[in-house]
Amino acid sequence: MNVIVYLLPLALALGFLGLAAFMWSLRSGQFDDLEGAGFRVLSDDDLPEKANSE
Repeated sequence: MNVIVYLLPLALALGFLGLAAFMWSLRSGQFDDLEGAGFRVLSDDDLPEKANSE
């Protein structure tokens, strides 16, 4: 029963830490552009241009 004295504050501290990390990510704009990352994966902008070899 004494272990609850250690686990309860630890669980509350980890929950608060997770909430603080989520609030930081909201304020820093991590969730502003949800679709842009998916479209950037599909773009071929970083591929070199092929030279015309005629």
